[in-house]
Amino acid sequence: MSVIIDRRLNDRNKSAGNRERFMRRYKAQIRRAVTDMVASRSVRDMEQGGEIKIPIRDVSEPSFRHGSGGDREYVLPGNRSFEAGDRLPRPQGGEGRGSGNEGGEGDGTDAFAFTLSREEFMQIFFDDLELPRMVRTSFGEIRERKPQRAGYTTQGAPNNLSVPRSLRNAIGRRIALTAESRRKLVAAQQELDRADNESPDDETSRQQLADRIDVLERRIARVPFLDELDLRYRYRTSVPQPISQAAMFCLMDVSASMDERKKDLAKRFFALLHMFLARRYEHVEVVFIRHTDDAEEVDEQRFFYDPKTGGTVVLSALTLMHEILEERFPPGEWNIYGAQASDGDAFGADPEKSRGFLEQQLLPRLRHFAYIEVPDEDSRISTLSAAYRRIEAPQFAMREVLQRRDIWPVFRDLFSREHAH
Repeated sequence: MSVIIDRRLNDRNKSAGNRERFMRRYKAQIRRAVTDMVASRSVRDMEQGGEIKIPIRDVSEPSFRHGSGGDREYVLPGNRSFEAGDRLPRPQGGEGRGSGNEGGEGDGTDAFAFTLSREEFMQIFFDDLELPRMVRTSFGEIRERKPQRAGYTTQGAPNNLSVPRSLRNAIGRRIALTAESRRKLVAAQQELDRADNESPDDETSRQQLADRIDVLERRIARVPFLDELDLRYRYRTSVPQPISQAAMFCLMDVSASMDERKKDLAKRFFALLHMFLARRYEHVEVVFIRHTDDAEEVDEQRFFYDPKTGGTVVLSALTLMHEILEERFPPGEWNIYGAQASDGDAFGADPEKSRGFLEQQLLPRLRHFAYIEVPDEDSRISTLSAAYRRIEAPQFAMREVLQRRDIWPVFRDLFSREHAH
């Protein structure tokens, strides 16, 4: 009797297939709900799953039922408030009504809520995004595949037959199947030799031993030299080999003009970028650069949480990026990308020098460079933005983020698959 133990994550009251169909059908509503959820999270909790809510009207489906036909107007028995022809007022309350601290009257409908796992959350966010203009293939997703030996298999093409391994298996099989018969054959031959020496006239015993030897020899001979189960074929599997290398430079302005609101917006953008690279690609080098009036390369922890501040010199970050390119990333061997976040407050000749340096020294070596500006709420054009707007290179993109809800649409616009080529 066989006993089947169901160790799936879904119990009998849940269905992975139904869940997958639901998420595919209402992908747009789920994405809007996820965007709202991310806007209220901290940077540390950005990649976690969680509970999301979808308006019930978005997931309701039409239904059919059999009726008696015709028009009927009636008042249910026991009604003391209405008569035929009265119009009923719409109930107040329910989802999206009131300020949240006042009790409403009447009935309403709750939002449909369910919990997203971390993997589902990441899939909704990043599976249709990619880095723009990657040379030859998308690194880590569409890679050149090369055959690699992966042992032996019992089935295959004749040209892949491994003769030494097959013969080794055949010898082992014959030894295992004939070992007992060979021991008996040796013992019978020794007994026949003794009978020839000690009692040569006893023909009956000698004939019995000869018959036994003949049976054993035929039994051993019946074991085939090579059987089909001995055959072994060389097995090769196709292993993806990376044919592209990519590096992403993250440049963030942390000067005194970048208040907490602006830094939070910039960090949220870079957190999404870091999550996107980690999920979609393998072995992408990420270089973190923070700058005030002086730029420095830092690790991920310092990039997101170091409280250091100071003046503003944008050119220092671009110069450091160029130095790192020259030192660690040979031209022609790497796909280089860059993302810069700043409030655009630069002074003196710094905006023009930064524009010229970016346009002449960096952009010719880059596949894509995105400038994200987090301006003041008065939305005035910054000096750096005014300078960058004169850049006409196709690999340069500039976007503006005013509030948390703008981050994800801007990110999708910069890295969406349809705009990546």
